[in-house]
Amino acid sequence: MEIKKGFVLGAGIMGTGIAQLMAQKGIDVTLSDVDQSIVERSLKNIEKGLQRRVEKGKMTDDQVKDILGRITPSQGVKDAAQADFVVEAIIEDVKIKQDTFDELESVVKEGVILASNTTACSISEISSKAKDPGRIVGMHFFNPAVVMKLVEIMPGLATRPEVVDQTREFAEFLGKEPVVTAKEGIAGIASRVLAALLNEAVWVLEEGIGTVEDIDKAMKMGSNQPMGPLELIDLIGIDTHLAKTRTLYNKFGDARYRPCYLLEKMVHAGYLGRKSKKGFYDYTGDTPVPMRIK
Repeated sequence: MEIKKGFVLGAGIMGTGIAQLMAQKGIDVTLSDVDQSIVERSLKNIEKGLQRRVEKGKMTDDQVKDILGRITPSQGVKDAAQADFVVEAIIEDVKIKQDTFDELESVVKEGVILASNTTACSISEISSKAKDPGRIVGMHFFNPAVVMKLVEIMPGLATRPEVVDQTREFAEFLGKEPVVTAKEGIAGIASRVLAALLNEAVWVLEEGIGTVEDIDKAMKMGSNQPMGPLELIDLIGIDTHLAKTRTLYNKFGDARYRPCYLLEKMVHAGYLGRKSKKGFYDYTGDTPVPMRIK
């Protein structure tokens, strides 16, 4: 399977990272969202990140120009018509994803794989309204997509085996280490295990057992983790983590995934983590400072 053109729908943190990754691997990729201004902002963020690599001597200006030249901004799904591979990276809402895949099916070429970067939504449920559910597959990148080596590939009940195989090959081409789940399971492997751990860290904070810095320090030094759990939630996005735990709790009814109300309060206040400059840490200065969360 030769992929020359990619299409990424959703110019948030994950979609932007996936598009950059494709471009760095020599693929011409269209990055699209409901509003092209969102895409333009994401392209500026990509350029800033690449320029930092130039400043560190890890990349040249010509390489930056080459990468940026492979990414085309767009709006909606119309430009998916030319794509050889499509990745959806929009909001974690099954109904919205179903409607989105319906739109994509109306424009993409026959046989093109439609991959969802969903963290916790069911691939079988997402594809249940599709004309060809066999070409829809879960392809979950981890943040930051350009750096993190893991890609979890998850088939729905209707996903064709060859679609899974081709998606795995594409992940390998992108320089990733794919893990293909034996069957569909909400949130896959890494995200499901992490969800319980991260959720427990928020409950420990809510109960006043430790401060933000103490919880992260304890887990880094006691579990040899490179990043504390609260710091990691900030990186993922507090709203994204909340949506994932809600989905897991609704599907399993397991108290391990019961979202702490503290998360809802933070989202209501606009404390979404790194992307909003405030979460469990304050990122408005040069160095993150732990917030006093109550």
